[in-house]
Amino acid sequence: MKVLITGSNGFIAQNLIVRLNELDGFEVVTFSRQTAEQQLSELVSDIDAVVHLAGVNRPPLPEEFVSGNTGLTQDLCKALLDCGRQVPVIFTSSTQAALENAYGKSKLDAELALRDYATQSGAAVYIYRLPNVFGKWCKPNYNSAVATFCHNIAKGLPIQINDTSAALSLGYVDDVVDAFVNVLTHKQNIEATEFYSVPVLYQTTVGQLAQQLEAFRDSRTSLITEQVGTGLVRALYSTYMSYLSPDNFAYEVPKFGDPRGVFVEMLKTKDSGQFSYFTAHPGITRGGHYHHTKTEKFLVIKGQACFGFRNVLTDETYKLFTSGDLPKIVETIPGWSHDITNVGAEEMVVMLWANEIFDRDRPDTIASKV
Repeated sequence: MKVLITGSNGFIAQNLIVRLNELDGFEVVTFSRQTAEQQLSELVSDIDAVVHLAGVNRPPLPEEFVSGNTGLTQDLCKALLDCGRQVPVIFTSSTQAALENAYGKSKLDAELALRDYATQSGAAVYIYRLPNVFGKWCKPNYNSAVATFCHNIAKGLPIQINDTSAALSLGYVDDVVDAFVNVLTHKQNIEATEFYSVPVLYQTTVGQLAQQLEAFRDSRTSLITEQVGTGLVRALYSTYMSYLSPDNFAYEVPKFGDPRGVFVEMLKTKDSGQFSYFTAHPGITRGGHYHHTKTEKFLVIKGQACFGFRNVLTDETYKLFTSGDLPKIVETIPGWSHDITNVGAEEMVVMLWANEIFDRDRPDTIASKV
């Protein structure tokens, strides 16, 4: 499928182009501000679909709303009609098309031009009235609070908030791209409707957005990660990370050492424990304690280990051996004292997960020999 993408230098277009280039069967043709409008007729002569993303939303002069949004869309529709084929069009309008302002009016008139094209040609037209869209590659200090906040916070710059309670309706660029790809590939039935929308819309406020992004920044110091696996927090975290410069891709974490080896904390969670690793020199035993409630998972990734256990009530003992050659999780059990000994000839390296963050005031770690 040969797809023409207008506004090809915009951030939604860049994300879409990358995705289409990952898929088999797509050839992308681009149209940007550097492309002469006279080339439209040539560009649409043999295409199979158009994703019309071009437009202006912050022109120096108000009349440029008309030329950049309505006028370009009308020219595109004329070129498509002249080619004499039923070429489907996906169009990114705006929720502001329902408002009385110059930008919204220009988007509404562009919608009407496309509906007229659909009537004359019989081609399918998919009009998406998008909210504020955010994601990687969105330009900061332009028209996206998410992009501007991400850029400034990632760079250690101040952010300006006039109203922390101001509502934000957000769409994530990957969801937008997914919706467009589904239309192009017919992977789902697209029912005819007046307007289309991204599958997921997120609601937040300017103040909540700023707090969340600042929490991402602070997590490098506290080591406590936000719940970045689902929903808006996942999308915001990915977006925030994309604004880090290469010299800020890495950060140090605390390392505690003694004659036995080192202990390094990597990551803490608010409700699912923490991750760390430690080392032990040959012949060294670490541990020798039990927990009432805390549990742990150990994974030896290098070296040879002997785990010892003793039930603090019955004195029952148990040993097991594991090594980095055969990945095996060893769990500590409440009420069983435990230790780990390096029984190999090389340094031992062990990953460790505990189901709770270590609390120095309530460590739940009671010294007890195995």
